[in-house]
Amino acid sequence: NVNDLRKDKLVMWQYKYVHWIGLVVGLIVPSVLGYAWNHFHGMDPWVGALGGFLIAGVARIVVAQHCTFFINSLCHTVGRQPYSSSHSARDSAIMAFLTFGEGYHNYHHEFQHDYRNGVKPWQWDPTKWAIWTLSKLGLVEGLRRVPDSRILLAEMREARLNAEKHLADAKQHATGPAQRAADAMHELVERLAANYHELEKAVADRVQLSREVLRDWQNETRSIMRELRRMASSLPA
Repeated sequence: NVNDLRKDKLVMWQYKYVHWIGLVVGLIVPSVLGYAWNHFHGMDPWVGALGGFLIAGVARIVVAQHCTFFINSLCHTVGRQPYSSSHSARDSAIMAFLTFGEGYHNYHHEFQHDYRNGVKPWQWDPTKWAIWTLSKLGLVEGLRRVPDSRILLAEMREARLNAEKHLADAKQHATGPAQRAADAMHELVERLAANYHELEKAVADRVQLSREVLRDWQNETRSIMRELRRMASSLPA
């Protein structure tokens, strides 16, 4: 359903002339700039035009296209899955840097209607910042954001699944000291499950949760997962 876009004259103009725009802006303009640069600096202008065409034009397009294609290949193979392992999409900070935020692909697949990809303060997502800036200038409206509570709920659900895997592995060595470690891990998993169900109920009941409460839950979840990984690494292979 793109009826709103069809009413936008600028969008439809771009749609009609997209190939010409790409040719002019992507290849002709870099060539002209290279020509002008060499001309005003006393060098062969045609060498400058060729350099602009090959480096700022062709090479840039090749690199940009490969980085774009990596999103639907590499970002389904390498990286973390902090929000869901029910699909193959993964978060990759390296690809996010190369694609201006698009590399946080696990989040994008889990919350497809959110205009953001990198939702953490430290995550590189210039695309998100550009869209937000355009909204403040009145050029974009209706930005959709997933509530922090739902994001945390997804993180806790995935952490719980990983915790249960650690516990299942521990139970395979449940003799002597390993049994005590498995019991301790079971208590941590139960605590994580209790926190998850408490947050799940709060989200279902539309309870307004402060950032401090969400941060405490998030920190406790990370602390539990660190302890579980430490215990799991100490078990016999």
